[in-house]
Amino acid sequence: MEHEVFVPVPVERLGEALADPARVARAIPGFQQDAGKEPVAGRLKVRIGGHTITYRGALRVTGDGDGPYTLEGEATEARGTGTVKLSLAVRLRTAPDGTTVAFTAAATADGRIAELPGDTVTAAAARLLGRFAQRLGEGEATAASPKSAEQRAEPPAPSVFETEVPPSSLDPFADEDDSARGSDADRRSDRRAARGFADEDQPPAEAAHARRTMIGRSAEEVDHAPPRGRYAPVPAPETVASTATLRWAAPAAALLVASAIVAGRLLRRRR
Repeated sequence: MEHEVFVPVPVERLGEALADPARVARAIPGFQQDAGKEPVAGRLKVRIGGHTITYRGALRVTGDGDGPYTLEGEATEARGTGTVKLSLAVRLRTAPDGTTVAFTAAATADGRIAELPGDTVTAAAARLLGRFAQRLGEGEATAASPKSAEQRAEPPAPSVFETEVPPSSLDPFADEDDSARGSDADRRSDRRAARGFADEDQPPAEAAHARRTMIGRSAEEVDHAPPRGRYAPVPAPETVASTATLRWAAPAAALLVASAIVAGRLLRRRR
């Protein structure tokens, strides 16, 4: 099988990528590297027609910048007994604005892949080689671009956990901070007035201070603060029955005591 792909990358840079097994492993579509093993050893998932086959094996890369590159590999089905042996020769030819990558492949296989139609297998292999060449070229183009170097030199973006948290309204030093912020607000108001916005309705200083205090509170303080206004809780009605009873019971008792005293004195006089 022979197949050619155009890659918009110079021949020299593409040759350097092919000579590095680690870059070759990163460019293979569907390849998962095994930790602690050779650079091109692991699992390869291939989709042929409506079937997906996973192989486990290794690939050896030989060649230098002057001659063709050779990729030889052996793999076994992860769920089965089928095997595949591959020999792939890669040649690089200079083309306008890039490189033409020519593949010459020879393979022997048995198992599930041998049961599929030959045209379907050939189309899947051509698609895999095309994606491999494009990904190899994209990696080199990204590494060669000046923007990538600038991005690597830029410091990392600050984390969410490094964002400054406003102080709580319960902090004893919050009044000093609020007064400082209030002075800044007054200066901004004066500047707006100088630009001709003095006639606009501006909130009073007390409202601005209350708004800043409310924003500076934590979520726990706001949740536990009692509601105000129309949403304030209605107090329970006071019981006035006992108070009304005492109001008339006390004079009646005093009248009875006074009547008993007067009656006692009258009885003593008669005797």
